[in-house]
Amino acid sequence: MTHSQAAVGRLAVCPTPIGNVQDVTLRVLAMLTSADVVACEDTRRTGALLRRHGLAAPLVSLHEHNERARARELVARIRAGALVALVSDSGMPLVADPGFALLRECVQAGLDVEVLPGPSAVTTAVVASGLPAERWCFAGFLPRKRAALQTMLGAASQTLVAFESPRRLPATLRVLAELDPQRPAVVCRELTKLHEEVRRGSAAELASHYGAHSARAPLRGEVVLVLGAATRQPASNVEAVQALAELIRAGARPRPAAAAVARLTGLAANELYRESARGTGQAVRRVRR
Repeated sequence: MTHSQAAVGRLAVCPTPIGNVQDVTLRVLAMLTSADVVACEDTRRTGALLRRHGLAAPLVSLHEHNERARARELVARIRAGALVALVSDSGMPLVADPGFALLRECVQAGLDVEVLPGPSAVTTAVVASGLPAERWCFAGFLPRKRAALQTMLGAASQTLVAFESPRRLPATLRVLAELDPQRPAVVCRELTKLHEEVRRGSAAELASHYGAHSARAPLRGEVVLVLGAATRQPASNVEAVQALAELIRAGARPRPAAAAVARLTGLAANELYRESARGTGQAVRRVRR
């Protein structure tokens, strides 16, 4: 729908450049010009973008610490007929960025929501990776705890896309290389910016490269990690067997414990029991020696 055809009071979700300021669309610029208020993750960053394109608009902050309260305030303004534009620091709002609470309240209140297309680090990285793009999964930011990270990395049955901190990237690649050293992986860093890097290779190759890089100097820039489908046993099986072993060591009876873990994980109880028994038998043999 065109601006003239749209209802006056509504929420407009506006993607902003992920690096290169020229990537903003004409529709987004027009919307930001027309908006009664622009809700943004960082008013300084959005203000700089507006000035770069010769625009000015009233700005209010909407971030992870004030999102719920701000959402109620903005919904009231939309009900009163205001056009509210929602932006994040870069890319499409709500995709690992604030905005979900506001959009959900608008939908629940029956208010109009207009989503404009535009830049996204996720889809840019998927295409740049050269990995299968027919089906892929976006995981947001990767978990920090090793067990959860192993589970997520090991269970992916299709191309996996995730954000990662440059500081944690070398350690994440080491975990990936331990699980499956030949797994295809791509590190996309600083997409659309001056120092853009798209490095493809096996998990082992990338772990070696970025491990050596981080030893010389800290890695900088925003990182999107794209991985081929997992080819080995999912890490969730390993974690489930470890959890079962801990229950048994704590005094639980093996078969009932295996059934309980199976219900929680969706894995086969008999398989978990056999794996646990095999591990217990190996431990006993080591002790006897």
